Amino acid sequence: MKKYNWAILGCGWIAEIFTSDLKTLDNAVLYAAASRNIDKAEKFANKFGFQKAYGSYKEMLEDENIDIVYIATPHTFHCEHTLLSLQHKKAVLCEKAFAINETEVQDMISASKRQNTFLMEAFWTRLVPTFQKVLDLINSKELGELKVVQSDFMFYGAYNAKSRLYDLDLGGGALLDIGIYPVFTALQTLGIPDTIVANAIKSPTGSDEHIDIVFEYKNQKRAYLRAGFACDAPNYSIFHFEKGTVQISREMNCPIIIKTEEGIQELKENDGEGYGYEFEAAHVMECLDKGVIESPILSNNFSLELIQTLDKIRKTIDLVYPNHDGINRSI
Repeated sequence: MKKYNWAILGCGWIAEIFTSDLKTLDNAVLYAAASRNIDKAEKFANKFGFQKAYGSYKEMLEDENIDIVYIATPHTFHCEHTLLSLQHKKAVLCEKAFAINETEVQDMISASKRQNTFLMEAFWTRLVPTFQKVLDLINSKELGELKVVQSDFMFYGAYNAKSRLYDLDLGGGALLDIGIYPVFTALQTLGIPDTIVANAIKSPTGSDEHIDIVFEYKNQKRAYLRAGFACDAPNYSIFHFEKGTVQISREMNCPIIIKTEEGIQELKENDGEGYGYEFEAAHVMECLDKGVIESPILSNNFSLELIQTLDKIRKTIDLVYPNHDGINRSI
């Protein structure tokens, strides 16, 4: 088994969750971590056992021993940091949202092809066995046609104008932070909608504190999606088929609940050791083993369709991120 040296670019809370799962993979070497603050990078590296810590992203990327970079900075920096990593010929796993708009995602994909270097959006939910089981049920027609998708992601996030949840300069708001998950779920299962209806409750910063979205399809299928920071919720995705319903939870190791005329069945699909991020990390290394520059499961074209859909939703609710002009602000 070939081992790969991983580097973490951005040492926030999502990087901590990802790294804790990365540690469970035998072929993943925790090699380097970087932050704009060297003390933060060293603290992160010491906590998880990385070999090196850097106080500059550029300096870290110049390290020839790095194979894969996981980008965990705020949304508005994803394009900039992805392009910088690809310029240094580092395989990239970039947190969702992939970038702030379609133009940036196009630039990232073009750079991946130009550099002949791997690039994938870090959508961990696509790789977990639970979601794969849902896709298998859809494709098998075992429960008939999928007709309606309901998907929620909500939690209470106290208002703070400078937090990543509410600061538009960081791409804050429900849509890109958590609304992207229900949108992803609908696109993966029902496809690109013909019509989008969306309404938002705005915070004092102008960010979307809560958003309701309906995807309408010409074949009479529907997706009802909700996301927000105003209140907590169970956060289920429910798939309504002709002959039954399938319910999954965002919580790892929760069973799939299948309801039909015959009764209720619970299936336990996930058997990972961590939060579920280990599946995407393992998949990246499998792709590199095969010498490909994008995932056959989570393609860059799908990520492009996803950001295009998010842009349409933003236009519908009049949501603008003021500072996403590509200016180098963090290297």
